[in-house]
Amino acid sequence: MSTPRFSTVRAAVVMVGLFVCFGVLLGRVSYLQTYGRQQTLARAQRQQYVTQPLPARRGGVYDRNGFEMAGTVQTQTLFVDPKFMQDVFTQDGKSLIDMDQAITRLAGLVDRDPFELSQALSDRFESRFIKVAEDVDEATSREIEKLDLPGAGLLPTNVRYYPMGSLAAHILGGTGKDGIGLEGIERKFESLLAGKDGFKRTLKDARHRPISTAAEDYLPAQHGQHLILTIDTNIQMIAEQELASTCEQFRAKQGECVVMDPKTGEVLALANWPTFHPQNLGDSENDVRRNRCLTDPYEPGSTIKPFIVGPAVSMRVTKVGDVWPTGTGPYQSELRRKPVTDVYYYGPLTTWDILVKSSNVGMTLLGERMGKGRLHAAVSNFGFGRVTGIELPAEDPGLVRPLPRWGNADVVSFVQGYNVMVTPLQLARGFCAYANGGRLVQPTIVKGVLDADGRVISRNKPAGVEMMPEAINPITAAEVKRVLCDVVIRGTAQKARSRTWNIFGKTGTAHISGPGGGYNNSKYTSSFLAGAPAEDPRVVVAFIIHEPDRSIAHFGGTVSAPGAGKLIDRVLTYLQVPPSPELAPPPPHIAAKLVNYDPKVYRWPDADAQHAADARH
Repeated sequence: MSTPRFSTVRAAVVMVGLFVCFGVLLGRVSYLQTYGRQQTLARAQRQQYVTQPLPARRGGVYDRNGFEMAGTVQTQTLFVDPKFMQDVFTQDGKSLIDMDQAITRLAGLVDRDPFELSQALSDRFESRFIKVAEDVDEATSREIEKLDLPGAGLLPTNVRYYPMGSLAAHILGGTGKDGIGLEGIERKFESLLAGKDGFKRTLKDARHRPISTAAEDYLPAQHGQHLILTIDTNIQMIAEQELASTCEQFRAKQGECVVMDPKTGEVLALANWPTFHPQNLGDSENDVRRNRCLTDPYEPGSTIKPFIVGPAVSMRVTKVGDVWPTGTGPYQSELRRKPVTDVYYYGPLTTWDILVKSSNVGMTLLGERMGKGRLHAAVSNFGFGRVTGIELPAEDPGLVRPLPRWGNADVVSFVQGYNVMVTPLQLARGFCAYANGGRLVQPTIVKGVLDADGRVISRNKPAGVEMMPEAINPITAAEVKRVLCDVVIRGTAQKARSRTWNIFGKTGTAHISGPGGGYNNSKYTSSFLAGAPAEDPRVVVAFIIHEPDRSIAHFGGTVSAPGAGKLIDRVLTYLQVPPSPELAPPPPHIAAKLVNYDPKVYRWPDADAQHAADARH
């Protein structure tokens, strides 16, 4: 028998094979000791531990009196892990329990079709998470836990709710399904209200039953802070009711109302009509959800006139008793071709009656005397043309064109409330200056947040009246306020007159411009600015109605003034404000120059009847 010959080639092949095998083994060991080890540990962690999010509870929103306007309730979301359920329910391919029966019982608790649920689990048997039901209440949650169904679990879910329904919807805004603020206060203060989620990492046994949680595996949720608004929900309700009633009575397209405390700038009510329900944002149109009180500027018409007359008196351009040659017909100004017209012609008018009777001719004569520069300075001092800085999103600054861009004809248009754009909030803010002695307040809608002890921590440092910028000097503010009282007694807003309190105000009726330029002779904005009681104003109201049905009425004194008057009466009654004293007549040297002056009109509407009754007794 011959001895096998040594083959260098075969030896080389064997050695290469051995080296390859050892290389593969070495690579495998290296993999298992490095990256593979991390994967194995991670897989083990996923099998042994379950990380459960701990959602933060969204902070509530409350009115100034502590009534809840937006809150959060915690419900449960039912989910199923089909893969885990399949693994636990079966062993060696045999069913340990009746899976169909378990699913039927589960479906019955959450009002789901058993066949539909079973089909969903079968179609997605490899999935680790299937949402079965949302907003599961506490009683149903207990019944589900009694089933002790492996693979079925409950996750806590926070649901936003609005206990007052649609009240103050444009202030609150609303949240999406994910709980994130989308509109209004909910959006503006998202980070403050939302808080921060926590988590809990729990060690589980083979049946996913909790065993323990280490201290480092638990981070509690930081719940959102509670927000306190300046809004008074009772005043908000009154404002919304009167606004809706007026819009429906005059078949208007839309309307806005702002109620402010003239001394502090706090917004007590802010309403838009039509409105929506913040619980169901998706059911409303964007146009309806827009907070037009601060997002939609418009041409104010005659409500701009107090902000021109006051500065004119302050600048000594005129005095309230000066008489102007307003004549008995249209006036042809040298500043533009189109004549200036009035609804009624009274002949010569005092500055007092130019405001009371809302004379466009008289305002044009005043505007000509003031000139562009002083007109521009007048309205700028009242904050028009810039945002107020209120704590709500999407505020529009309005429009007061830069002085170099003014033409001569703009003077005539401007004094009648055209070629200038304002928001209802800006009007209310400016009018507060006549109520508080000439100061320009800072509108605010947020009082502060609640601390752990239930105390309100202010977010805004309250500014004293002396720290507010002066829009007009106090003497002129008081003088013009007295003139504005006559608007309600013998002027264009007599339908707003109260039987209990002295109201001062100004009406406005403005044509609405068309998309192609020019003004529509059948569409108007009717408005009324008011404050009360005149001797110590507690509220200022801006009440604006857009596009009332002209076949019914369209003047501000007929459309807006009555609703605003009712609103003021109801609000002052709610605030328990003492009745006003009888308003003193104008000084004799002015009274003698007023149109159709009768001192009896300054007595309360039912004073004669009361005096007669007293005489009988």
